[in-house]
Amino acid sequence: MKHHHIKVKAMQYIYKYQSPIGGITLAGNGDCLTGLWFDGQKYFAATLSEENEEKSLPIFEQTKEWLDCYFSGRNPDFTPSLHLEGTPFRLAVWEILRKIPYGEVITYKDIADEIARQKGVQNMSSQAVGGAVGHNPISIIIPCHRIVGCNGSLTGYAGGIAKKIGLLKLEQVNMEKFFVPTTGSAL
Repeated sequence: MKHHHIKVKAMQYIYKYQSPIGGITLAGNGDCLTGLWFDGQKYFAATLSEENEEKSLPIFEQTKEWLDCYFSGRNPDFTPSLHLEGTPFRLAVWEILRKIPYGEVITYKDIADEIARQKGVQNMSSQAVGGAVGHNPISIIIPCHRIVGCNGSLTGYAGGIAKKIGLLKLEQVNMEKFFVPTTGSAL
């Protein structure tokens, strides 16, 4: 007799956090943080299972502490436990994002070059990198707001350009060399 294994998504928990630049929803599996989204952002809660309940958990307390510290203009000296699920390519991109230092920015091309180096290939598409960056499920802590276009354009932030600018200013990034593109997408 064959046994069919049905993968049941474990219960997930959510927690609401009010940041100075808008509401944030945290998601967790009980032990680790699995999502952090600005309310209403692109791909909002894309990795959240339908089965979820609002609950205060130690992981949310830890994340709240991290966010309180971050939004007070300091670089938190710890990272809450994160649990990420995605394709190997997305996980590799998110891992690079995690290493971008506080108050610094890199370009999509920098990430594409690093992925190409890791894979031992000639080049990697910035568009593919952009897609992986856009689907980052844990905003701020995995700092996708620290990525800019090669030409200094502030494009492609799922939470919206205003939030990206707010986060970079909070980190005291010198904004003089950046601009918000009016049309088109320049990765």
